[in-house]
Amino acid sequence: MMKVIITDDEIQIRKGLRMKVDWEEEGFQIVAEASDGQEALELLRSMDVDVVITDMRMPIMNGIELAKHCHEQFPKVKVIVLSGYSDFEYVRGSMKEGVKDYLLKPVAPDELVEVLGKIRAEVEDEKRKQAESARLHQLVHTQLQQVQEQYLLHLVKEEWLQLNIVIDRLCQLQLENLAAENAAVQFVTVEIRERDGGANRLKELWLPFQMLCKEIAKEHTGTYSFYDPSYAFVVHFLYLVDSRGLDSVSSLVEKIQQNVKTFLNLETAIGIGNAVTGLAELKNGYISSLLSWSQSQLGSKSQVIDATVMKEELFKFSPDLEKRLTNAIENVNFEAFKQNIHNALGNTEDQSILSFSFVANRVLFLLGSLARKYDAETKDIQNTMWSCQQSIWGLNSQRKVIEQLIQLAQSIIEKVRLTRFSNGKLIIDNVRHYLDQHYASEISLTSLSELFHINSAYLSETFKNYVGQNFSDYLVNLRMDKAQQFLKDKELKIIDVANLVGFSNSGYFSTVFKKHFGQTPVEFRNSINTAE
Repeated sequence: MMKVIITDDEIQIRKGLRMKVDWEEEGFQIVAEASDGQEALELLRSMDVDVVITDMRMPIMNGIELAKHCHEQFPKVKVIVLSGYSDFEYVRGSMKEGVKDYLLKPVAPDELVEVLGKIRAEVEDEKRKQAESARLHQLVHTQLQQVQEQYLLHLVKEEWLQLNIVIDRLCQLQLENLAAENAAVQFVTVEIRERDGGANRLKELWLPFQMLCKEIAKEHTGTYSFYDPSYAFVVHFLYLVDSRGLDSVSSLVEKIQQNVKTFLNLETAIGIGNAVTGLAELKNGYISSLLSWSQSQLGSKSQVIDATVMKEELFKFSPDLEKRLTNAIENVNFEAFKQNIHNALGNTEDQSILSFSFVANRVLFLLGSLARKYDAETKDIQNTMWSCQQSIWGLNSQRKVIEQLIQLAQSIIEKVRLTRFSNGKLIIDNVRHYLDQHYASEISLTSLSELFHINSAYLSETFKNYVGQNFSDYLVNLRMDKAQQFLKDKELKIIDVANLVGFSNSGYFSTVFKKHFGQTPVEFRNSINTAE
């Protein structure tokens, strides 16, 4: 029901207007009456109103003055002015001053019904447009959040290209605060748990939990939430540490626990990771958070485990070891991988359980990244990865963990071996899959050849033979197709679309787009609007 205030200095006129039509049948409800414009304004300040029907001539404040104030203070309120014939031209000339419509006195019921119908249709149309605008705004915001979340997950789990490419992409995604050289971050891992152990209720509340986490992150500057599909009912927060230090992490954790309890009636198991500095340390910070969370007690009791009390030297995984393990897999050298794993994890006398678990997790993440890179995530490999993860969290199965990591590496090496001897077909499939996932990054033929350990000239020739177009044309086509999809969202700025598909300069993006489609991004968007 649309809400109406009737304003007239004569009570009999107000009563007469009430009786002229069946207000509820027309979709309206009279919520108040006023005897002058000033009184009507006071009512508008205290209640939600859609329509004001007011007489022209009143003491203190007349109808035109009321309409002007409504236009300035309550622009969504529609004002209908009642006037005698002598005031007709004056009222009609005031339409631009906030008067939506007017009726001559005495008011005929059918004319009142007609005007109310027009007002109702207009308000409903405005509300539909507002809802659509809000939906599009939320859609755009969600799209940006989704791309940000995907990239954050990529940073903490996948193999990177050059650091400068990572920094450029962070800036494009409005995450430039993470790209600062001395940026310090902490990860917080949050799992929701049901008191009665009811998995079905957790499934029902999983989406509301994610949305709640996004809202909490938005309220804390420099905080982002994302989730890793490898862990059920778990959301991770990345918190940019500033001068406020650890107290702010504590307040974030407290806010998470309180909101989840209040709004979802769920318990939480939360792990706080070590603070790390620089992009190169993100994986270490992420795994320290997971490691804290893994030490939570079973059951539904809310709890917080803080890794910051652990010694930082426990969480070391050298770039040299990472490179040696990667080269062993990609060079199909199973014996070299086993030797490096035993050197890193086999000497149980010189490392703690936590240190072992940390390094084992880094190796597992590395193997997972290589499996995805070579499209080797078969069901058997996924099961092995999950079993290995469970063994690592168990903190008492070191020998089993090493065996599972070696088994997993052997399966991936076999997939890499098949790829190497497929006359280029499988390697090109893997390259295309990589491009489909990372089309917005600054990718060159040289960087791809280094990433997949093959000669760049051979990659260029083989790519064209199997795909039917050269690498650069394929990448541009991919970016342009994605750009068309983003441009359909009317609330998204052209520069935002450019950034989302990997262009830092909107002018250059527009040039490439026009060359590709024969029209600029703006013209393309306008053609969509015209068609609609």
